[in-house]
Amino acid sequence: MRSESLRAVQTHRTRGANHRWKVLGVGFAANASFSAAFSGIPTTAVFLRSGYHVGNSGLGLVLGMLGLGIALSELPWGLLTDRWGDRRVLLLGLGATAAALAGMALFVVPSDAYVPGLATLALGLLLVGLLGGSVNGSSGRAVMAWFREGERGLAMSIRQTAVPAGGGLGALMLPALASHFGFASVYGVLALLCAVTAAFAWRWLHEPSLLEHSDSQRSAADLAASGANSGPLSDARVWRVALGIGALCVPQLAVVTFATVFLHDFSHAGVVLISATMAAVQTGAAVARVWSGRWTDQRGNRRAYMRGCSLLSAALFALLALVTAASGAHHAALTMVFAGLVVLGGVSASAWHGVAFTELATLAGTRRAGTALAMGNTFAFLTLFVTPLAIPLLLSVGSWPLVWAVGSACALIALPVFPRAVSAGAPAVRRTPVRCEP
Repeated sequence: MRSESLRAVQTHRTRGANHRWKVLGVGFAANASFSAAFSGIPTTAVFLRSGYHVGNSGLGLVLGMLGLGIALSELPWGLLTDRWGDRRVLLLGLGATAAALAGMALFVVPSDAYVPGLATLALGLLLVGLLGGSVNGSSGRAVMAWFREGERGLAMSIRQTAVPAGGGLGALMLPALASHFGFASVYGVLALLCAVTAAFAWRWLHEPSLLEHSDSQRSAADLAASGANSGPLSDARVWRVALGIGALCVPQLAVVTFATVFLHDFSHAGVVLISATMAAVQTGAAVARVWSGRWTDQRGNRRAYMRGCSLLSAALFALLALVTAASGAHHAALTMVFAGLVVLGGVSASAWHGVAFTELATLAGTRRAGTALAMGNTFAFLTLFVTPLAIPLLLSVGSWPLVWAVGSACALIALPVFPRAVSAGAPAVRRTPVRCEP
């Protein structure tokens, strides 16, 4: 009887080792499909402005609604994920997001006869954000449960590359769809992506086979990893990482939301160059995230890497501010320079995501990873709400150099907020082996 049990356990282990890549694929697809919405829709900013008859302030408001919705819903979705499990929350969230986008494709699109009001568009995007906030924590917790320490940085970074990958896909598709077929096609394609991903989650996203039978063993290990029985909401280290994430997201989201307007209005770039620039930002960020996850797994230097990214981002955005200020009336001749600096700054301000969220989840422990990831995403998407609102105000009192200078300052603020690396003689919390793979 004992040998049969051992064989059953071994069967589960083998299945787990193979199946985890499907789980990672589902997590990637879920994040990419929703990222195509919250990162892709801002790339249609020029067409939103003309199609819905709004100015820069109104544009900032409607783009910020996506971030506000995600920020408000992240923590409730994260707590629900830790209680209900990844599968149920991800299926519910993806299905509801697809339905909301389909509703916008039917009822919230401008035409010759009718232009939806600013409030209608803002509420629609707020609803998409509220429902789509379920994707981040639930898919991240699933990945953490199926991968072991020493592999999680790479796995989580691959999952996080879905954000720029989905954003890059949106940057390539959505402006063309908006200009040639209108916003019904934009929202309809995004709804289809979420619905297809929900089907993938239904087929492949499951808890590890022995998850329910090893709660007591995992509980002790997770509590040791989190360092506090009261959970991530009472852990100062988790709060510091989450706050640092929020600060370092400001320059990244300044690029995502308003770089298209900057290139169009300031340097008079065409649609092709704008789309190519934004696609390069997202593609470069995706490559950098995978590389950084593997690199920090090998060296155990997540915190040092996060702090290094804050310094590099601050320097690049300061340089962009200086070049923009010095260009004067001849800025049109420097279009390619502006595009190159936008790409470099955008990649640097995005490369650290997988590393930071791995650090968050490891500090909290796998059982409470949904809550910790939601905390980080709450601050990340609060900046997605605030940044598009702040940029038009900065433009009204200053100019584009001021926008990029503020982005540089926010990147620099993240440096003292992120926790310092553990010294060589101290026990490294993130190296604690929290085995959740069956």
